[in-house]
Amino acid sequence: MSDFKSKLRSAWASAWDQGDVDAFDSIMSPDYTLLNSNSGDAGTVDDLKRQVLQVRSAFPDLSTTIEQVIVEGNDYAIFWTTTGTFSAPLGDVPATEQRVHTRGSVHGHIRDGLIIREEVTWDLRDLLTDVGIPTIRSALEKSGESLTFDATGQPTIDTMKSFNQRFVTGVTVVTTTDERGRPLGLAVNAYASVSLDPPLVLVCVQKTSSTYPSLFRSTHLGISILGCDQRNVLDVFATKSDDKFTNLAWHSAPAGSPLIDGSAAGIEAEIKERFQAKTHTVFMAKVTHVEVSESEPMIYKGGQVFDSRTLTAL
Repeated sequence: MSDFKSKLRSAWASAWDQGDVDAFDSIMSPDYTLLNSNSGDAGTVDDLKRQVLQVRSAFPDLSTTIEQVIVEGNDYAIFWTTTGTFSAPLGDVPATEQRVHTRGSVHGHIRDGLIIREEVTWDLRDLLTDVGIPTIRSALEKSGESLTFDATGQPTIDTMKSFNQRFVTGVTVVTTTDERGRPLGLAVNAYASVSLDPPLVLVCVQKTSSTYPSLFRSTHLGISILGCDQRNVLDVFATKSDDKFTNLAWHSAPAGSPLIDGSAAGIEAEIKERFQAKTHTVFMAKVTHVEVSESEPMIYKGGQVFDSRTLTAL
């Protein structure tokens, strides 16, 4: 089996460290199956090749070390470690330039000197977790289903909209700066205070937002709670304008996050976690700066905004 071990190490080095994924063909059977014991997913050698190329695209300096190969009869196990820099997007997740050092194992079965089956406990979501970007693994996400149910008593999208429209919130503008220091922002009502001690907040941001890539890479974010007299500000941030700050009064918080002048309140917070949740990312952040004014906050309900002082529509 020393010949098998040598071929295995050589193919892994060629594929994972150099991107020559066809090197797998020399050690894998045409009937090869890749199983993920966490998700239950199964794939082919072509699926493995695509995964390797996807990871290498996001981590161009990827370096993998096989620490040990154990072979017993027709079964074997590989124990490996890898390092690299997250310097290009991985799917819809923007790069963060963070270094990753992760480890894992592969268990497989050999027939006629070729690998016919491998089982892993590691996948791309684990790689994101290792660079500080956990993924929310819901049953809906795992199955790949979307919310399109009906007459069986399950909620439709319209039903969910009706439910959400009964919930009253404030209106916030979440802000950051791009790589050139220009202010960016978007209107968000999916904001919540998580705890007072430590002072944690969260916001949910859709990945299609033009602000999203810069926000994802930022270390801090700003949150301005709009006041009743700021309907014009809300209208600006509800648009797709390239420069929403041109005619807007704002100032920088201590770490550089833009805060909107005249808001009911504003905070700056250090981003601690970025949870991937399908179409959105949940940003968990620790508050580092707070501003509160005498202005009363705007209220949002059912697609409309209201003056919190009189409860009249704005």
